[in-house]
Amino acid sequence: MARRQSGTTGPRAAMTASAVTLMRERGVAATSFADVLAHSGAPRGSIYHHFPGGKTQLIEEATRSAADELTVRIEQILDSGDTVSALRWLVDLWRRGLEATGYVAGCPIVAAALGTEASARDIAGAAFVRWSEMIGARLVADGIDPARAATLATMIVGALEGGLIVAQAQRSAAPLDAVVGELELLCRAAGAATPDT
Repeated sequence: MARRQSGTTGPRAAMTASAVTLMRERGVAATSFADVLAHSGAPRGSIYHHFPGGKTQLIEEATRSAADELTVRIEQILDSGDTVSALRWLVDLWRRGLEATGYVAGCPIVAAALGTEASARDIAGAAFVRWSEMIGARLVADGIDPARAATLATMIVGALEGGLIVAQAQRSAAPLDAVVGELELLCRAAGAATPDT
């Protein structure tokens, strides 16, 4: 999940992007203003000019930015084919991100969810709900009953994020591959169990 710089430029955008990167690598608690300034190259005086709410505001905006970008990517991936193909694409994207950073950088939304900033946790929670809804809609399009699709989608988000965390801890993509393999079997079985209408 390599982070792209959005079309917006300037110190605020640079600090937000750097906060996302550092959250992915270190978590929220270990992401300080000093580190964000050093990483972004933004002038020291720009901190409270752009983020008068302090670290809470910076982490909140970084979480929202990462959630928005990831939601767009997931939506594009889900639009490209059936659920199983989309999950494999998503895992490949995460694998490349893990390998590119030596298994240091994980999901910024998980970092926010586990962090100390309540507003960022709320944004992370909403992102997980949105992703579950998107995957659920794709499962329904694949022919799975809506009620089953909703619970299956929640399980998929949890399994993928958990697989990403285990892969990061073990410095191996094998856990992600195992998770997506099992999810593929589960999705196919759920589709086969749905009676034709």
